Amino acid sequence: MAERLALMAAKLTIVRLTIEGEKFELLVKPDPALDFKMGKRTDISNVLASDEIYADANKGTRVSGEKLMKHFKTTDPTAIAKMILERGELNMTTEQRKRLVEEKRKQIVQIISRSYVDPKTHLPHPPTRIENAMDESRVVIDPFVKAEEQAKKVIDELRAVLPLKAEQLKLLIIIPPQFAAQSYSVLKSVGDMQSEEWQADGSLKAIIEIPAAMQSTLMDRLGSVTKGSAEVTVIK
Repeated sequence: MAERLALMAAKLTIVRLTIEGEKFELLVKPDPALDFKMGKRTDISNVLASDEIYADANKGTRVSGEKLMKHFKTTDPTAIAKMILERGELNMTTEQRKRLVEEKRKQIVQIISRSYVDPKTHLPHPPTRIENAMDESRVVIDPFVKAEEQAKKVIDELRAVLPLKAEQLKLLIIIPPQFAAQSYSVLKSVGDMQSEEWQADGSLKAIIEIPAAMQSTLMDRLGSVTKGSAEVTVIK
């Protein structure tokens, strides 16, 4: 059994969840499991290589029904597997991690190139120059954190080797009355509120200045809150 599992594991990977010191492991197919963790699929039928719940998948040691019931309140392997997949840590393959890091790195480079300029020339830095600066600064990219959220940290690290000046955007935003209250906190958290006018019908008209790199984040958050009904106009 152990030899068979070892052969299987060579083509598979493990998702591990630890609860109160107890380990619960699944043998999964690497790419479908990564798709599940990234929210690209919800069906786990093609993710699992086995419906067994292991304490140690490499050794083939199964978890007892008593422990499953204690920690998951069920012994249904499919329900437990989904909980482990949702909450556990995927042991990514080297190729998967490399691919994800490279994709996220390109996104960050695009954000910097689009939103920051060389203060001497007032021109954007070419992507290759930014990539070289990231290599020189030994920037570490987290494949699971949004590019917009990592960009500020990366920019701070790059300033020692690459002169950067932020490009600012001034936006006129009109929020319908039914979404105005919820949207106000979003606007305050993302940029500098330069003016706000509450209209007679309860709608909000505001002018906000933000770093250009935050535009997509603002649009996503406003779109979610207002169901796409916010009006956004670049005025500078």
